[in-house]
Amino acid sequence: MKRIALGVQYNGADWQGYQVQPHGLTVQDKLEQAIAQFACVHIGTTCAGRTDAGVHALGQVVHFDTDVQREMHAWVRGINAFLPDSIGVRWAKELHDVVPYGEPRFDADHDFHARFSARSRTYHYLLYNHAVRAPLLAGRAGFTHRPLDVERMRKAVQPLLGKHDFSAFRAAGCQAKTPVKDMYAINIERHGDMILFTLRASAFLHHMVRNIVGALIYVGQGREGTQWLGELLDGRDRTRAAPTFMPDGLYLAQIEYDAKWALPVETPRILPAF
Repeated sequence: MKRIALGVQYNGADWQGYQVQPHGLTVQDKLEQAIAQFACVHIGTTCAGRTDAGVHALGQVVHFDTDVQREMHAWVRGINAFLPDSIGVRWAKELHDVVPYGEPRFDADHDFHARFSARSRTYHYLLYNHAVRAPLLAGRAGFTHRPLDVERMRKAVQPLLGKHDFSAFRAAGCQAKTPVKDMYAINIERHGDMILFTLRASAFLHHMVRNIVGALIYVGQGREGTQWLGELLDGRDRTRAAPTFMPDGLYLAQIEYDAKWALPVETPRILPAF
C-alpha cells in the first residue's frame, strides 16, 4: 500500500468549507467522491489544513493510502474528470509504503503526513479597497469602501511577529490544542485598488487570518492606533478585537514541507486567481 499526496486548488465560493459534512456540499466530499469514481473504491483523505465556507485554496495538500495501481499523471487526470470546475487536482506524488489497513504510530522522520509534516502555512487575503464594490470580484476578494493607509497597517503588525498566544484572534469554537503559534512574516502590499495581505506561520487558529485582517482594517481606517494589535495580543481577549472579516478574499496559498519529500511547488501569483 502506498501513500500518495495531491496538490489541490479550489474556489471555495461554491462550497460549505473543506471538511466532510452530512449535507455533502464540501470540497472533501466532492474530492473523495471523485477519487472513488476513478479508483472504484472509497478512499479517505487527510488535508494539510481545513478551510471555512467561502475560503479558497491555491496550494492545499492532501494525502491518502491505497493499493490501487495508477500512474501519477493518471491520478491527476482521472480524479479531475469527476470533479466540478471549481475544484482541481494540480499534481500527484507517490511517497512511501504504509502498513495496510493498520494504524501505525506516526514517525515524523520516515512518514509523510499532509498536516503533521507541514513546516509552515501561508495565507493570502485579497482586499478590494474602493468607494464602490466590484461585482466581478464577488466571492473572490474582500471589500471595504473606506480608504486604507497601508503604512499604518504595516506598523501595526510588528508586535504579531514571533511566537505568541493568539487568543485575541481565535474563534470561540476553535479546536486547536494551544493558541500559541509562531508568526514568521506578515507582508502588506497595495496594487492599485487591491491590497494583498500575506501571512506565514507555523500554523493558524480558526478565523485567525480573518480576525487579524479585520483588526488591520480598523487601523488602516484610523479608527484605532498602530499600537492596537499589540495591545489586543497582550490582552488575549477576543471580545475587544474587531469582528471577523468576510471569507471571500482568503486563500490558502502554500504549505511548506521538508525538501526530502520532493513535493511539487507552484509559486502563487502576486494577486491570486487573477
